[in-house]
Amino acid sequence: MRLGVLDVGSNTIHLQVVDTHPGARPNPTFNYKEELRLTEFLNSDNEINEEGIELLRKSISNAVTQAKMVQVKEFLPFATSALREAANGEVIIANINKEFDIDLQVLAGDEEAKLTFLAARRWFGWSSGRLLVIDIGGGSLEIAVGTDESPEVATSLPLGASRLTQKFLRGDPYDEKGIRAMRDHIESQLEAVLPALVRHQDTDRAIATSKTLRTLARLCGDWFDGNGKTIKFDVIRKIATRLTDMTHEERTRLPGVSSNRAKQIVAGAYVTESVMRNLDLRELEICPWALREGIVLKYMDWMEKSL
Repeated sequence: MRLGVLDVGSNTIHLQVVDTHPGARPNPTFNYKEELRLTEFLNSDNEINEEGIELLRKSISNAVTQAKMVQVKEFLPFATSALREAANGEVIIANINKEFDIDLQVLAGDEEAKLTFLAARRWFGWSSGRLLVIDIGGGSLEIAVGTDESPEVATSLPLGASRLTQKFLRGDPYDEKGIRAMRDHIESQLEAVLPALVRHQDTDRAIATSKTLRTLARLCGDWFDGNGKTIKFDVIRKIATRLTDMTHEERTRLPGVSSNRAKQIVAGAYVTESVMRNLDLRELEICPWALREGIVLKYMDWMEKSL
């Protein structure tokens, strides 16, 4: 079966086409991606403005066209924090669904965490024991912990790298006042969920997913002793400071860092450092599967049961 998974995120709109069947590995056969940066189009009323809506509409139109060109049989579109939290998100989604005859669904934050956890569990397998999975997106941070395919704790916080950059970081390089305010904000947000997470600190493996964390792992490997597949706590502290001291242009010259990623990689590094410090994590392992793979796996599980 050819599935088209459309991820309408805070940073990008990403169509991933997968040829699969129940019990099969969800290997992507086609990808289409556009940078969107929806958080940059929020007005003072927390509504996505007309320019942002038009860009979103055009991006979805392009993705739907691409899906038809590669003959997708089932189309699974979903949206995450940017549309989930926008005051006019429901109206935008209703209009998009009517215009393009699709069923764009908004994932709740905890559901996003659960699906990402499922992907990590399937990737590492049952022998990996208790997992703690961290995902840093453009608009939110997801953390999930558990021993099964469904986590015992799944939480989402508004600590996405793009969101924090938009709210706190100014100047080039970013000014110290904004960095301090952002770090204080991250700590205060984490305080609310730490009691639940601390009970589950005794994990066998701590896992990281998402483009932001993969980029940070690559920098760990390039700048320090590493293989690009892990993030060590003592290294991420150094990387966060080094990235802060760099200009935007200097960050764009780093391996694997696009202009858009260069803007938010500083915020991503500080969220990572704060989570690892508060949960006493010495190392994070990178998982190549994340939310989109979790969507595919969940859908194919449902298909298998229905058959």
